[in-house]
Amino acid sequence: MSEEPRTFGYLCPACGKPVVASRDAFTLAASDAAISCECGGAVLRTYYDGERYQISVPCGLCGGTHTAVCTPGQMLRGAVALACAKTGQFSCFIGSAGTVERQMKELSILAEKERQDAGETAFLDNVIMYEVLSELKDIAARPDGITCRCGGRSWKMQVRRSAVDLICAECGGRLRIPAATDRDLDDLCCHMKLVIPGRTG
Repeated sequence: MSEEPRTFGYLCPACGKPVVASRDAFTLAASDAAISCECGGAVLRTYYDGERYQISVPCGLCGGTHTAVCTPGQMLRGAVALACAKTGQFSCFIGSAGTVERQMKELSILAEKERQDAGETAFLDNVIMYEVLSELKDIAARPDGITCRCGGRSWKMQVRRSAVDLICAECGGRLRIPAATDRDLDDLCCHMKLVIPGRTG
């Protein structure tokens, strides 16, 4: 088992501040963990039943609490991003300290934009959304610019407040393109082509 500490990050729904803390892999495997905000208004909890981890995540985006299930491999190695069921945005990150800290900076920017712009505009950031849609149009114009892993080449687009979903017309597979921050646009501009993960099962 890897002994590298696992770092958890989420936004406190009570005070709005990012909560970042680490736990070593042995502790996570041997017992449950609790990661509290210093304001006392939120606690992330993990429960291990011997086979899987259940994670209870306070959500700084919608104010609720979400529950996720992870395998030991997901929990103790690599990186995991857990999404808010209401907004569709990632609200909790598990991984190396550097990875989680970078993601939490982006999440803090996203949450601040939500607070400032709630109910005022159709999109979280109109300029970023316009640029993302323009970039997607350019990618789609290239030969095989947008395809699906199932082999399909027909797709449709679903525009959300802070993201764009590309949906395969054949298998229903979905690829979410975040469209809320400058980093989202920069990440998309790095891609000459996009591949939608095919739906399995």
